[in-house]
Amino acid sequence: MPCDDIAISVSNLNKTYRLFGHPGDRIKQALTFGLKRYHQEFTALQGISFDIKKGETVGIIGRNGSGKSTLLQLLCGILKPTSGTVQVNGRVSALLELGAGFNPEFTGRENVYFQGAVLGFTEAQMDERLDDIAAFADIGEFIDQPVRIYSSGMFVRLAFATAIAVEPDILIIDEALSVGDMAFQAKCLRKISALQSNGVTILLVTHNTDQVTSHCNRGLLMDRGRLNLDSSAKECVFAYKQLLTSPKTNSTISVPNVSALQLHQAIYTPPPHNGGSIGTGQAQFLEISIHADDGTPAAILSRNLEFEIRARVRFLDALHSPLVFFTINDTKGMVLCGMSSFAKGIDLGNVKKDTVLDITFSQLMLLNAGEYFLSLGCQTLDAEGYLSHDLRWECMTLQVIADSPRPGVFDPQSLISWTIEEFAPAARE
Repeated sequence: MPCDDIAISVSNLNKTYRLFGHPGDRIKQALTFGLKRYHQEFTALQGISFDIKKGETVGIIGRNGSGKSTLLQLLCGILKPTSGTVQVNGRVSALLELGAGFNPEFTGRENVYFQGAVLGFTEAQMDERLDDIAAFADIGEFIDQPVRIYSSGMFVRLAFATAIAVEPDILIIDEALSVGDMAFQAKCLRKISALQSNGVTILLVTHNTDQVTSHCNRGLLMDRGRLNLDSSAKECVFAYKQLLTSPKTNSTISVPNVSALQLHQAIYTPPPHNGGSIGTGQAQFLEISIHADDGTPAAILSRNLEFEIRARVRFLDALHSPLVFFTINDTKGMVLCGMSSFAKGIDLGNVKKDTVLDITFSQLMLLNAGEYFLSLGCQTLDAEGYLSHDLRWECMTLQVIADSPRPGVFDPQSLISWTIEEFAPAARE
């Protein structure tokens, strides 16, 4: 019997599909009563167990094909598990893959009423919500046009507006927000924050790790149909980055423990590649350091003064045009700023094996007072994207001090001008 504070309870969940090579094989399989096998089995989920408390916001991340969408469809009741149990306590509203749940021949308005009916709302109840749905979706007269003529952006606008209007206890979103434009994404994220404040349980599937670290208090990392890690959002994002750069035949991950000494020192000697880094190991950071405006090593920096990040990189193999980058993250793991040699138009060319690169990033500290994490990486770029050779995720901290507080994360260095004159009321005609 689940506890009163549990919204979703999953126990030893398994989902297996039968894959037939030819449509006629299904008939053959049925006629032989299972005595002869005409199919292959594919296990999409295996041994998944977790509980999600009411009011939690959980990010589900993983590579394509890891089982995320299958898991959500099981939670929504669209699919039935092969074995195991799923128990959901409360009204679920889901925004799954584009087009799911909407009839393309119905108008937007008709689909809104249809979705409400599925969740048990009367026509009168949906009448009360329709104006808010239309205002949030902001698709104008297209709400009375068939959904099949909608663009992907228009569809996700109406689908999200409908999903939040039915007052869900649990809101499930599967990558849908990546379709909308930036302004609408920001609008949706503000609404998600409001739902969080009202105690709604939210499951967010996304490849945008910044959304996970900024909006989720917990993460589930999926890989090859298994739950690889159930931890904080920050630790899951780190493990996901590690998984992306590891060979697909090896899904072993580890979250490094950063010592207090390491966090507060200005000069850091990273351990070998297998001691907490991510990547192929073809490059290795030998030393990373932070320097104040006078050149002295310092982990405590002053706002609006220059500072440097220096790194020494050894190349254990010959590499074509490697790049080095840094990021500064907040305590949740969200990237606040960063720079790379590639972004500055620097081409290091073909570097030889057993050569050493010394690189310095010089910039102005615009972050407001607080504590931040520093990450550095060495990568190459090929047709498939960026390949990490050594990524030191949040390997050091830096503290920013200031003589006066400022709101927000960074100092915009505003220049303010003003005039004062006597108020003169406008003359009446």
